Formats: sequence, C-alpha cells, structure tokens
Amino acid sequence: MITSTAGIKKALYRSLGIVVVLSIIGCAHGPQPTAKLEDVIAQESGSKHEIKEMNEKLFASVSRTPTMKDYVLGEGDLVQVTVFEAQELKTEGRVGARGFVTLPLLGPVDVKELTASEAERKIEELYRRKYIHNPHVSLFVKEQVSGKITIMGAARKPGSFPYLARQTLLESLAMAEGFTDTAGRTVQVRRAGEDPLHPSTFLVDLDDLIKRGQGELNIEIKSGDIIYIPDAGTVYVDGAVRKPGNYSVKQEMSVHESIVAAGGFSSVADEGNIKLVRHVEDGRRDVIQFSAKDIKDGSVRDMKVKDRDVIFVESNRIEKLIYGLQLNFGGGLFGFGYKPPVD
Repeated sequence: MITSTAGIKKALYRSLGIVVVLSIIGCAHGPQPTAKLEDVIAQESGSKHEIKEMNEKLFASVSRTPTMKDYVLGEGDLVQVTVFEAQELKTEGRVGARGFVTLPLLGPVDVKELTASEAERKIEELYRRKYIHNPHVSLFVKEQVSGKITIMGAARKPGSFPYLARQTLLESLAMAEGFTDTAGRTVQVRRAGEDPLHPSTFLVDLDDLIKRGQGELNIEIKSGDIIYIPDAGTVYVDGAVRKPGNYSVKQEMSVHESIVAAGGFSSVADEGNIKLVRHVEDGRRDVIQFSAKDIKDGSVRDMKVKDRDVIFVESNRIEKLIYGLQLNFGGGLFGFGYKPPVD
C-alpha cells in the first residue's frame, strides 16, 4: 500500500505528540518571576511622585532672582555709561566681538563676561587712576543681544531665556519650571567652543545632583549654552511579538502601548505568560509576571514602563512546535526539524 506524503505527516504528528508534550512540561523559558504583580502596581503611584519630589528640591535650591545688575555683558550688547561727576563723559557703545567697549579718555575697555555691576566698578577704578578723584559710574544695558540660553526637551517650559546673570544649572532649570513627568535622569549641557562644529557637551546625572546633593555637578551655565533634558530612555520588547526590539518611552508609555509598538502578539504568543523586567535602585532587577487578561481588565493596562524596562512575551510551546514542525524528504531519508512560523 502506498502512503501519501500527507498521511506520513499526519501519522508522524500523532506519534510525536506525546513526546513533544512531555518535552515541553517543566521547560523554563525566559526570566523567572521575582516580584508580585500587585506589589508593583501598588508602587506605581509612589513612582509617579519622583519627578514631583525632584522639582520640589530643584525649586528649593534656588534662593534668589537675578536682576539687571547681575546681567553678564557680551558681544553686541548696547550699553550706556554715565559718570556723574563728569556728564560730558556720558556715552553709548556696543560691546565688540572681542568683548571691548570704547569709552571717552579710556579707549577700549574689556567688559566681556563681567556683570553690569562688575563693569561699573572696573570703569570707576580706571577713571580714578588717571582722571577723577572719586568717580561714580552707572552702566545701563539698553539692548540685550548676547544674553540667552536655550532649554529643550522634557522641561515644563522649554524655550529661550534671557541670560540675566551668572547662574548654575539648577537655577537655569528652575527658569524652565522644572521637569515633565517623562524626563529622564540625565541633563546635557552643550556649549560652543572655539570650533563651532564641535561643541562641548557636559552630562549631569540628576539623581546625583538633586537627590544625593553632589554640588560639584551644579555647573555654571554660560550665555549661549543649550540645556537638553532627554525623555526617559527605552523599553525593550522581546519574545513572541511581531517586531521585537528597542522602543522609545514616549509620554508615559504603558505596558499595553509598548506591546502594540512591537506589533502586538505573534501567533505563537502565550498571552497568559508575560514578564516585565525592571531595574530597581539598589542595582537589582525585579521580574513581574502578568497576562493579557490583566492588561484588558485594567490592572496592568495603565501601568507605565520606565527607562530600561524589558517586556518579555513567552511562547505557547505546543503551538509553536506544531506551527514550526516540518518534514524534510531527500536522498531517500526523512527527518523532522523546527522552523519558526512567519506571522
């Protein structure tokens, strides 16, 4: 009796069924749970306060509001200088590219990166040395050209701001009203140098600066600096999804949205066996197990992913093997192998 190829396949599937099932039972695949779902959900409300606490500490660190006397002079600024004891010396002038402003009797005076009050004292001293016994000088900035900084990214109020005074990173961040809920834990400060095509970049860890109080990280911000606050980084989605890979954490991205971004479940997904791997502060990783039903019911649907989270969707092993089994004929031999299904 001649047996068809289809019959051979059918018989082989049946004969292998018991072996396949036994080989699957007890097999471990992916990370094992270390934390309970309900505990992580309970912690979610607490984690949402982290940015709030960081903003509160940020504003508490800012003790004063700068005035025009604190304004740092720079290229292009138009200043008016008045000497009260000699009104004929009153003059206006722009700060040149090299930081000099030309004044009567004194000629070019270097005022670059001086505050308005520091420039007043310097000009008074120069007049005192040669021309006036006890001069009193007023310097008024009529046009501000050079004094700006730019704050971009996950700030509550991003944009360009007048650089009114020498200020620190924390004072600058306070001008932008702190961080949004999606802010990451680093800040980049980009500063133009002698080579405009290759600016300097300073990376500051906000946890070290604000939470741990490492004051040396509160660097001085200079006119022209660009402060960039990245959003929290990435979530990695792996396992039985259609498009595994890294995905940017956007606008309080949920677990459900992360799986959707990865193309959703594949045809062999075990929707009852999903794991979330999360970094915790002491360097450990928690593994939380849940199901698609938990997502649909709402207990997990709104849970937000965090920077460096890993979501792992397990495979339904029986279904995966059935989909992937194939018979190979050739040269009078036959065997069986596994090929992942194409979704």
